[in-house]
Amino acid sequence: MLRVGLTGGIGAGKSAVAQRFAERGAVIIDADVLSREVVEAGTEGLAEIVEAFGAGVLTAEGTLDRPALGAKVFGDEAARRTLEKIIHPRVRARTAELTLGAARDAIVVNDVPLLVEAGLAPSYHLVVVVLADRDLRVQRLTQLRGMSAAEAAARIGAQTDDEHRRATADAIVTNDADLATLHARVDELWRDRIVEFERNLRMGRSAPRNQNLRIVPFDPEWPARADRLIARIRHGLGDHIEVHHIGSTAVPGLPAKGVIDLMLSVRTLDEADALADRLAEIGFPRRPGEWFDNTRKVPGSTWPKRLHGCADPGYEVNLHVRVAGSPGWRFALLMRDHLRAVPEARDAYAAARAAWAVRFEDRAGYAEAKEPWFAQEAQAADDWALQTGWQPPV
Repeated sequence: MLRVGLTGGIGAGKSAVAQRFAERGAVIIDADVLSREVVEAGTEGLAEIVEAFGAGVLTAEGTLDRPALGAKVFGDEAARRTLEKIIHPRVRARTAELTLGAARDAIVVNDVPLLVEAGLAPSYHLVVVVLADRDLRVQRLTQLRGMSAAEAAARIGAQTDDEHRRATADAIVTNDADLATLHARVDELWRDRIVEFERNLRMGRSAPRNQNLRIVPFDPEWPARADRLIARIRHGLGDHIEVHHIGSTAVPGLPAKGVIDLMLSVRTLDEADALADRLAEIGFPRRPGEWFDNTRKVPGSTWPKRLHGCADPGYEVNLHVRVAGSPGWRFALLMRDHLRAVPEARDAYAAARAAWAVRFEDRAGYAEAKEPWFAQEAQAADDWALQTGWQPPV
C-alpha cells in the first residue's frame, strides 16, 4: 500500500484536502480523531492525563475537559511535552493497527497536523503539504471558527512555519481560492502522481524514465529533494546506512537534467541484494538488468553495482548501490567534490554537456559521447585529490 502523510498549518484547509482524498478512494487516518479516541472516558490515556495534570481537566461526566487541559499546556513547553508523551505513542500504535488493516492496494492518507514538528516525514512514501497565506488563514479562523484575530495569530504562531513545511513536502497543494479550485488541484495530484505511485509500488517497478535530455539551470530545490529521499532511505533501512547525494544535481551552479543521483554504500553486493526488497517497499525498486561502473584507470575494465529507481512519478532518481571503496564509489564522490571546489572544472563540464545535448537526442549517444571527457576528469580529479589531501567522506 501507499502511505501518504498529509499536513498543513491551522486554517490552511488540510481537512478539506483530506475529505477530497477520501472521495477519490483514499483510506483516511485522522490523527486528531485518534488523539480523541485514545483519551476517551475509561481509557488508560485519560487516566495518565489526570495523573499528570489533576482532576481539574475532567468534566462533571468524567470526560476530558479539553479547554481546561488546553489552558494548562498552551504556552508551557514542559506541560506540552508531557501531554505528547501520553498521547503520541497511543496514536502511533492505533495508526499502525489501522494501516495494517487496509487493503494491499490501498492509498492510506495519514492526516497529521504536527507531522513536521514530530519529524514523521521520512516514514511516509509521500508527504503532501497544504499551504495558504497567513492572512487568509487568520480570516478563515475568525470567520469559520469564531476566533479573534489575536487568538488565530497565536494558534498559527504556535505551530511550525511554512518554510519548514515546504522543506518536508514532496507535493504542495495551495489553497488560496475557492473549493472547486482546491478540488481540481487535489484531483490532479491524485490522478497524475498518487495513483500511479501506488501502482508502481505494488508492482515493484520504477516510474518511467524521462527520455528528454534537456539541460536546465541549477535548481536550489535539487539538494532539498535529495535530502528528503535520503531521509526516507535511512528511515527505512536504518540510521547506520550511508547514503550520499552525487551527480550533477549535487554540484551547486551546475546545469543538469534534474535527475537526482544517490549512492548507497554497502560492504558487498550480497548485502546490496539483501536490501533490495526493503528498498522496493519504501519506494525504490531495483532496475532490471546488469549494471557496471567503468573503472576509468584500467581501460575496458568494469566494476559491478546495483541500480534502483523510484516508484514516485514525481521524482526521477538513480539510486546507485556500490561497494564502499570500489572504483565507481570513489569516483562518484571525488568528481562531485572536485566540481564543487573548482569552478573552472564545473564550468567546463557544463559547456561540454550543453554541446552533447545538442548533438544527441538519445541517452545512449549522450552517454557514449561523454566518456572521453570523463576520462580526463578522472585524471584531473585525482591530481586535485593529491594536491588537497582529499579523502572520501564517511
